[in-house]
Amino acid sequence: MREQLELIKQNALAALDAAQTPAALEELRVKLLGKKGELTAVLKMMGKLSPEERPVMGQMANAVRSEIEAKLEQCKASIGARALEAKLASEAIDVTIPGDTVELGHQHPMNMVLQEIKDIFVGMGYTVVDGPEVELADYNFTRLNIEQGHPARDRSDTFYFDDQDSVLLRTQTSPMQIRFMEEHKPPLCMLAPGRVFRKDEADATHSPMFHQIEGLVVAENITMGDLKGALITIMNKIYGHDAQVRFRPHHFPFTEPSCEMDMQCHKCHGTGEIDGNVCSTCHGEGWIELLGAGMVHPDVLRSCGIDPEKYSGFAFGIGLERTAMGRLKITDLRLIFDNDVRFLSQF
Repeated sequence: MREQLELIKQNALAALDAAQTPAALEELRVKLLGKKGELTAVLKMMGKLSPEERPVMGQMANAVRSEIEAKLEQCKASIGARALEAKLASEAIDVTIPGDTVELGHQHPMNMVLQEIKDIFVGMGYTVVDGPEVELADYNFTRLNIEQGHPARDRSDTFYFDDQDSVLLRTQTSPMQIRFMEEHKPPLCMLAPGRVFRKDEADATHSPMFHQIEGLVVAENITMGDLKGALITIMNKIYGHDAQVRFRPHHFPFTEPSCEMDMQCHKCHGTGEIDGNVCSTCHGEGWIELLGAGMVHPDVLRSCGIDPEKYSGFAFGIGLERTAMGRLKITDLRLIFDNDVRFLSQF
């Protein structure tokens, strides 16, 4: 048995030295030290030895096992080191080669114009607030004097969540008028930018999702003159003092009197046509509607606990996309939502 143990050791050490891969080492470990391995088979024969020989052979067998295990670990470390060295050599980086230029992004043109508008209003004393996009019909319509049966509440225009038409994606940022006046008392100045949703067809000036900027001022002795003065000042700051705007009478249930403000089309410069063809941006009108506005209806003030005999106010809702179109000379609103890098990189 002594000779057999010595032969197993010599063959094992030689085989381990010749192994080149972790898989080969594992195969040798099982062959030599496993339950059915060569050394285990020899140890099973110790029962046939005399009592005097067993301790001697047992000690020798343990020494052989220890030497094989030590050699196995040594070979594992050696093969691992060679593999790592080969990997590092194959993945070496030449630090002298110029790297790729990383282009820094910038704000979306919509956010650029929105931030500019916010800065203008904050400078005029307005507080910027935010509100829910999923709104109650009570805030979006009823408390803004838009009663049941009004065309604005029709399912063909509005995205509802329930059969009772009581929860919807807000169609305007005007509900923030009610929410703000519930929590604040006059004098107050509020600006509420945000996304709104209507079932509009997507064309050069419409989108089912767009952004509005709601403004509200309530104090004593506020007049329509204050509204026009504020809006003209704002447009001059955005478009320059040569900006051409006009006011048209209109009707909104939550303001009385009401108006809309248009800006001269930046593409056709008010002519309504380009090279003899109808301007696709303003549809031949020569003007682009920017916002609706008016004096806050007394019933709206009253529903928020504000005395309309003492206080008055004005409100307006600016279309951010159309404002950005004029500010950045964009001819088709859909370009804003396409996320085409070739378009966005121009700004």
